[in-house]
Amino acid sequence: MKEEQSLTTSLIVLISGTFLLTEFVFPSLQSQFALFYGGSYANGYFPGVSTGQWYRLVTVALTHAGWLHLIFNMLALYSIGTPVEAFLGRVRFGFIFLGSLLGASAASLYFGPHNIYAVGASGAIYGLFGSLFVIGKRAGANYQNITGVIIINLLMTFTISGIDWRAHLGGLVTGVVLTYPLTFRKRT
Repeated sequence: MKEEQSLTTSLIVLISGTFLLTEFVFPSLQSQFALFYGGSYANGYFPGVSTGQWYRLVTVALTHAGWLHLIFNMLALYSIGTPVEAFLGRVRFGFIFLGSLLGASAASLYFGPHNIYAVGASGAIYGLFGSLFVIGKRAGANYQNITGVIIINLLMTFTISGIDWRAHLGGLVTGVVLTYPLTFRKRT
């Protein structure tokens, strides 16, 4: 019997493939998929989420600001997504990834400036960091390692310019909130 490909691997292929398409074949897709509030500004009218392009809340994960951004995000997705998916299963993992992505996008739009584009899957990946933290805590494992990784990543988020810290925090909080009830078991 053939083993099914993990959702983590499928996401990496989808995101990387879309990046390659936007890099080499359809460069205009980058601005079409990026998270952008949109609306009227002093220098014109720009379509975005505020003008009905809600798909951008999800397609932002398909965009990246260069090769390094893509590589780091895909390494993080593989490293964090694999154990989360193994513990929770494909459906719950997908729910947490998508929910964290939406939470990250919502936080970025609500708390961030409305006239800049946001790109990347890191908001959803931060949700997986939060998920792994909850899984470790609930399973009684030594979760200090994931706590250290989260702290280091948050330090980078706040010290490197151009990173959307709102999306990272939004994804992290959403990942924790969504994972907690999924790992709750009644004690008998």
